[in-house]
Amino acid sequence: MFGFAKTQMVAPEKALPGRDEPMPVPSRHEVLGTPLTPPFPEHAEVADFALGCFWGAERRFWQTEGVITTAVGYQGGHTPNPTYEEVCSGHTGHTEAVRVVYDPAKVGYETLLKVFWESHDPTQGMRQGNDVGTQYRSAIFTHSEAQRAQAEASRAAYQQTLTAAGYPEITTEITEAPPFYYAEPYHQQYLHKVPNGYCGLGGTGLPLGDQSSGASCPTGIAPVE
Repeated sequence: MFGFAKTQMVAPEKALPGRDEPMPVPSRHEVLGTPLTPPFPEHAEVADFALGCFWGAERRFWQTEGVITTAVGYQGGHTPNPTYEEVCSGHTGHTEAVRVVYDPAKVGYETLLKVFWESHDPTQGMRQGNDVGTQYRSAIFTHSEAQRAQAEASRAAYQQTLTAAGYPEITTEITEAPPFYYAEPYHQQYLHKVPNGYCGLGGTGLPLGDQSSGASCPTGIAPVE
């Protein structure tokens, strides 16, 4: 019963109450040395993605050229300033998300979408591999009409590729970005701090466009139960 409940979105009136105080956030990115919180450079743009466990997902984006900073957090639910344990309970409605701040003169949003699609299986609903629950659902949270249009176009294009390979319909939600609640400090850049830590990231092996972004975890960082 508990496992089943974790795959069902909680109703707003049944969500945990949360708290008014935001999570403390480290001042600098452990890898890039840049701030995790605003103000960001004036030319910077923000993108938010959810693609399963956020540890491996964040690393894929901080390794992308043109990205200024990244952070992990919780998004798309009802509970303000939730804790990791609360999100994992399934009673907040949030999914594990990565905030990507990037320089559009160095990397386009379409490149970030390519990293997103190729780094996970977007057809699995409320799970990614062995990770099961609403907090692992796939989502793109957009910050402009241009981002929304590009996200929807890329979803349609990747659906064609997946369908041809025998995959079912994409379950990724594309919505206007809701509040982003930063995760606890120990989650930020976790796989830099714990290089052999858990990485549940795994794509379908199918590219968006004519190139593959190499979405699997590095050797030695294998998914675990």
